[in-house]
Amino acid sequence: MQQHKAALFCPPEPPRPARLLQNELAIAIMEPMAAKAHKDKNKDKQDPVAVNKKAYRNFELVENFEAGIELLGSEVKSLRAAAADLTGSYARVDSGQCWLVGVQIAPYQQAGSRQHEPARKRKLLLHKAEIHRIRIKLEQRGFTLVPLRIYFNKKGLAKMELALARGKRQYDKRETITKRDQRRDMDRDMKRYRK
Repeated sequence: MQQHKAALFCPPEPPRPARLLQNELAIAIMEPMAAKAHKDKNKDKQDPVAVNKKAYRNFELVENFEAGIELLGSEVKSLRAAAADLTGSYARVDSGQCWLVGVQIAPYQQAGSRQHEPARKRKLLLHKAEIHRIRIKLEQRGFTLVPLRIYFNKKGLAKMELALARGKRQYDKRETITKRDQRRDMDRDMKRYRK
C-alpha cells in the first residue's frame, strides 16, 4: 500500500518563465475564437435553394441585382425544404413594381387548408431607383430580367438574385462551350505539369 502511494507522488514541475505562460494563455484564448471565426466564414456562404442553370447557358448576363421576395408562410417553409423550380421563369416591371412570374414553389404538406398557389405572381422588393434603371434597360431591344437563384441570407430572409440579360445566339453558345473546354484542358495539363 505504501509503495502505491509513492508511485502516485510526482515531484513539482520547475517554474516556467512568465513569457511562456502568457503565450500559452493567449493560445488558449485565441484557438476557440479562431475556430468560431472559421465557422462563421463558412456560414457566410449562401447555399442556394434553387438555381436557374439554363439562364447561365442561354443568356449573356449584363448586370446583377439582389431583391427580396414577398412570400406567404407556407411558401417560406417550402423554400426551406428546397422545393422550388426557376426554369422558364422571368421578372417584369408593371406600374412601378417588379413582379416574378413563372416560379413554381411546391405546396407545403403541413399547411392544410392555408395552402398557397404554386405558380402565382410574386412581388419583388427593390428600391425605386433600381426599378427605374431596370425598366429603362427592359425598354431597350433584346434585354430581359432573368431570375438566377433563390437563397436565404444571414438574417434568414428569402432573397433572389436577378440579372439583366441578353439572349445568346446559337454560335455564342458554341463559342462559350469551346472556351470552357479549352480552359478545362489547360487546367488539366497544368495539374499534370505540377505533379
